Amino acid sequence: MTRHSGGPAPAPARSGRTQPARARPASAPSAEPQPAALTLPRYPGYTPRRDAGLGAYEAALTRAGFGPVAGIDEAGRGACAGPLVVAAVVLERASIKKMSRLADSKLLSGQVREEAYQEVLAAALDWHVVVIGPDQIDATGLHVCNVAGMRRAFAGLRARPGYVLTDGFPVQGLGMPGLAVWKGDRVAASVAAASVLAKVSRDRMMRDLHERYPQYGFDRHKGYSTDEHVRALDEHGPCPEHRRSFVNVARFDGRDLAARNPAARNPAARDAAAGAAGQNPAEPAWAGERRMDA
Repeated sequence: MTRHSGGPAPAPARSGRTQPARARPASAPSAEPQPAALTLPRYPGYTPRRDAGLGAYEAALTRAGFGPVAGIDEAGRGACAGPLVVAAVVLERASIKKMSRLADSKLLSGQVREEAYQEVLAAALDWHVVVIGPDQIDATGLHVCNVAGMRRAFAGLRARPGYVLTDGFPVQGLGMPGLAVWKGDRVAASVAAASVLAKVSRDRMMRDLHERYPQYGFDRHKGYSTDEHVRALDEHGPCPEHRRSFVNVARFDGRDLAARNPAARNPAARDAAAGAAGQNPAEPAWAGERRMDA
């Protein structure tokens, strides 16, 4: 017998025989069936193809049963003068092929954009344009007006689309399945069509504003902060059509065209001038834009 003083006892010597593994008792079968691995089906026909052209999204959505498709886009978001214009257009898949000039409005020349505008009006199932003035933008903020304008443009459609595509960011509260498409005016025909309507409508309004305020050159820069526009602001100050919430306009601290234009200070003179131009003094220069085109 061997004694061990302190420390752990040595492990017993192993014999040359292998002990058989003990069998585990079989577990009772589960009363609930185990869920199978989740696999989502693939629908190749419902996926927009990159080589399918500008109508890829509309074609895929129509095949999936979501046609016709509405597109929403705006013009004038980055301008420091003039209105924000939002348009919604409903297109059927077959009508897209009829618009040979259709593309992102910012990539088209003025003449081609006017031709695309006429193509959209002729081919669209429905359309609606909303105009938001500088006073509303200053009161509630640009992004709030942008989202509200998209909702109003969509609500003004008479046709009932099955899906809506928006340019850039999602819009809640449309009551319709939708998708926000990055640079949607370059990849989705319905958004490109809305871009054309919004851009052409706003350009026409800015040309009208040029007749009232020729010193700013609105017919050329359309209210965006170009060097020419900045120089005109420095010389004349902002007019009532400038967005006072924008930094390059707010820096004038109340100095505006009214300080040097007697007609702007005198409401009677201003209304008389508007009446002579054939305008309703109570309405902005762009009022009735849709009624005229419709």
